[in-house]
Amino acid sequence: MKFSQINELVDVLVIQCNVIHTAFKRTNRDGLAKVLAETLDSYGCKEIIMSNDVRYEEFGLVKYFEEQKNQLNVHVWDPSIGKDNQMIAERADVGLVFSDITLAESGTVTLFNNKNNGRSISLLPRTFIAIIPKSTLVPRMTQAAKYIHEAQSAGQDVPSYVSFITGPSNSADIEMKLIVGVHGPVKATYIVVD
Repeated sequence: MKFSQINELVDVLVIQCNVIHTAFKRTNRDGLAKVLAETLDSYGCKEIIMSNDVRYEEFGLVKYFEEQKNQLNVHVWDPSIGKDNQMIAERADVGLVFSDITLAESGTVTLFNNKNNGRSISLLPRTFIAIIPKSTLVPRMTQAAKYIHEAQSAGQDVPSYVSFITGPSNSADIEMKLIVGVHGPVKATYIVVD
């Protein structure tokens, strides 16, 4: 995809984030730790649960979390403790993940759930933050499905559980009135990283 097309997808995502009641931020790798710190601070975050993902190291966040160990209680998803991860997620202020594929037109973050990235991270904490590498942006579900299909056809290990998350939880079941934060995160922030 061309650079200009990806930037157009970012513009589409910005508009959609407003529709889905999701805060949108944009930065580069060098500024990511600062933007994340400001976001966590704005939510009064003290406890975080996050996926066990090599991208935290690649994007320079491991150092940030080490520097914040006296201010933040950070739990990295640990498959060896099983369901205890879910109890930690229920208490966490923030669930933090990297998006694997991001659907710009719907504002949907796609997560490949596996032993190092439990779905509770995005479902149980009060706030959900997705770090979105700009390279993960696609227009819509069609491209995400194609990517997953091609990866599986090529013999890549594709998780059997894929989550599609569009902003904070919400429902319009009662009298067709939208209520945000019904049965999961009340707030969501997407941070696009150039």
